[in-house]
Amino acid sequence: MGKSNLTGIVAATALAAGLAMAASAARAQAAANSNTAPNPYHEEVGWAKNAVGRPFGATGAIGIDRDGKSVWVFDRCGGATCEKSKIAPIMKFDSNGALLTALGSGLFNAPHGFFADKDGFLWVTDFVGGNGKGHTVMKLDQTGKVLMTLGKPGVAGDGPDEFNAPSDVLVAPSGHIFVADGHGGKTNGRIVEFANDGKFIKTWGKPGKETGEFDTPHKLALDSQGRLFVADRGNNRLQIFDQDGKFLAEWKQFGRPSSVFIDKHDVIFVADSQSSDKTNPGFQQGIRVGDAKTGEITAFIPETKQLGALEGVAADDAGNVYGGYTNTMDFKRFVKN
Repeated sequence: MGKSNLTGIVAATALAAGLAMAASAARAQAAANSNTAPNPYHEEVGWAKNAVGRPFGATGAIGIDRDGKSVWVFDRCGGATCEKSKIAPIMKFDSNGALLTALGSGLFNAPHGFFADKDGFLWVTDFVGGNGKGHTVMKLDQTGKVLMTLGKPGVAGDGPDEFNAPSDVLVAPSGHIFVADGHGGKTNGRIVEFANDGKFIKTWGKPGKETGEFDTPHKLALDSQGRLFVADRGNNRLQIFDQDGKFLAEWKQFGRPSSVFIDKHDVIFVADSQSSDKTNPGFQQGIRVGDAKTGEITAFIPETKQLGALEGVAADDAGNVYGGYTNTMDFKRFVKN
């Protein structure tokens, strides 16, 4: 081997080591900033007056009504599943925590994703198949009537009219429907787009860890620019795309995201239910609050007791933050100090 070649190899090795050290330092700095941001919130204990006569079940999805103050909670029928249950899993609470309605009994195996659109319709996902249900996205009115079903109930697949464990759904201002299809393992890992009438438009992404690939695309959100944020949980990152599927950015400073919500002022809220020394070293579990335009983290609501459960997050127009818990089956509201 020539001296020039050896010099080149040494230089390349040094450069790679330097880049790795820089990346490690940047990650450590991001984790530190994420964990030490101020917490200007406190829990409002007992806010939700659950008049259905049962405790909350696994609650992974929360939506804000078009009025900006009423809150929709999508739980698993007071337990870990809705299979064989007659309990209504979709509940609407007013701004004082009083239950207004409960609906959706008998429709689901395992509620997962929820979105309340600008016209007052409710969009939901059922990510577990069985009993002729599941692997579907449904559009409901506020009486619980099913208006549209995407996917083949009980059938898992990756075709244009099939899903395999759809985790979330979102309706853009244009009326186009975006579905985060997949929940890790041997399920799908893609984003699927439909027209407002349910006609398939396109899909992008596949299971993996590279840019534009997904490992558990768990939740979706849109910012004021129309950018689509995907909580790519298994890859410890938010991925950001335009609505044509063009990759724009990757953010890892918000931890291991189970849920993402962006309000009308581009304040972003990210729930982290899985960071640990093993899965995402340096990051703590909790809700991170920041600026969707810059990616700066401005606040952190740490979770220290109900670990491994904080999967749902949303915020109303008054700035109150809501957290949904799956494994510990809980629902909380956080208000400014």
